[in-house]
Amino acid sequence: MQSADAALRGDNLTVSIDGTALLKGVSFGVHGGELMGIVGPNGAGKTTLLRALSGDLELTEGTVFIDDRPLSDFDSRELARRRAVMPQSSYLPFLFTAREVVQMGRAPWEGERGEREHGAKLTEYAMGLTDTQEHAVRAYPTLSGGEQSRVTLARVLAQETPILLIDEPTAHLDLRHQHLVLQLARELASEGAAVVAVLHDLNLAAMYVDTALVLHRGKLVASGPVETALHPDLLGPVFGLEFVLQPHPDLDRPMLVPLPSTVSRERG
Repeated sequence: MQSADAALRGDNLTVSIDGTALLKGVSFGVHGGELMGIVGPNGAGKTTLLRALSGDLELTEGTVFIDDRPLSDFDSRELARRRAVMPQSSYLPFLFTAREVVQMGRAPWEGERGEREHGAKLTEYAMGLTDTQEHAVRAYPTLSGGEQSRVTLARVLAQETPILLIDEPTAHLDLRHQHLVLQLARELASEGAAVVAVLHDLNLAAMYVDTALVLHRGKLVASGPVETALHPDLLGPVFGLEFVLQPHPDLDRPMLVPLPSTVSRERG
């Protein structure tokens, strides 16, 4: 999965903090037109990997490349035009409205000819895609967790970048909006974007992503198409319980059914 023509590539990514290795020699690449999911149990290194890819976390070893160019070569404005990041949560100390938060995604493009009109249109378009228009004039801190997540996603979409890094985009969302958000990620990939998403729900990953990275204790233990990377034989030891693979009744995709009686009491 690692190739020089990848839109985003990690080479031997290693992160250690206070002597503890959080990420250990992870290498992979994601291409334009691809939706990649990062899965693994709690503490596996998923968010650490995403933060390293975004440039928000310093690497102990290794290099992140965008279009075969080291991330360190980009200045902040140029980087913000290449990749957009949706964190797990966004704390805003001021009472910005939801629309103002989405408009922040246009900051890297300020000063460009026609930006005021284009940015305004794109802001409304992104809010429409994420089902957040009805919250446009509400103060961001007064929104529910799920509503805040969708507003943050709208900000990422408004940033209009070819690479999107989204950390647990379905957290706090009701069932309908979980699927709406991942269908949107799927559409963005089909339009040429390289999308990397951290996902906790294995079946949502199996339904929507093209490829998956499976992390365990900071190491990459499996990668590739969902049919191979999300295989019960690989996932059982990682998650500490067994799975049965079944066909999805509505999609040509696998379903993973966990077997509760097999849950391991020992840490995996």
